[in-house]
Amino acid sequence: MDLKTQLSNFKNMEKQLRQKLGASEVKTLLSTAVYMFSIGTNDYLVPFTSNSTVLQSYSKKEYVKMEIYKIGGRKFGLSKLLPLGCPPISRALEIVRTGGSGCMEEVTVLAKLHNRALPKALKELKSQLKGYTYSIFDAYTAGTAIFNNPSKYGFEEVKMACCGSGPLRASITCGQKVYQLCDNVSEYFFFDGIHPTEKANYQFAKLMWDGSPKIVKPYNLKTLFEK
Repeated sequence: MDLKTQLSNFKNMEKQLRQKLGASEVKTLLSTAVYMFSIGTNDYLVPFTSNSTVLQSYSKKEYVKMEIYKIGGRKFGLSKLLPLGCPPISRALEIVRTGGSGCMEEVTVLAKLHNRALPKALKELKSQLKGYTYSIFDAYTAGTAIFNNPSKYGFEEVKMACCGSGPLRASITCGQKVYQLCDNVSEYFFFDGIHPTEKANYQFAKLMWDGSPKIVKPYNLKTLFEK
């Protein structure tokens, strides 16, 4: 489901809540809720895994504006991107291109640019929108720490996917006719070519919830909910 459709569904839900609870109660409910966004990974990886021209075709008008703020949302949780050259799907492309299984630098560069731009954009929004506040989780730093020392965080495999096919099980074929499945998913950081396992997501969720200002700022989610 794309972001535009999710926004449309949210607007419909807001109308239904107003009919049931009344405008005043819904205003309080929406302003105290925290809205989580996780975007960017597919936008940057798709052009490298297909013939898509998505990076050239987007314009400012096609991005979802701050409609949630207009409806009443004030608290937003966001995450920076992982080193996108390091998931199995990127490493598998590097195998095809160069014969090596290292991280694909071109995609990681895009992630770095995104991660530098995100805090600046949010600070600008905060200066323009009364009551707007946010939390940013630094998934890049957290992910890099795990990739560099997986055993410290309880992982044995950070290059290969648990489920899929082809080199590094990077092809996202899990559940289809042809795929391989690892013996112990808890040893893996990536479940398929792109997506982290439940264990990896749990560790990230814990950091997002009550992590230190080094990894989530200006507030962690726990503090954001309490504000």
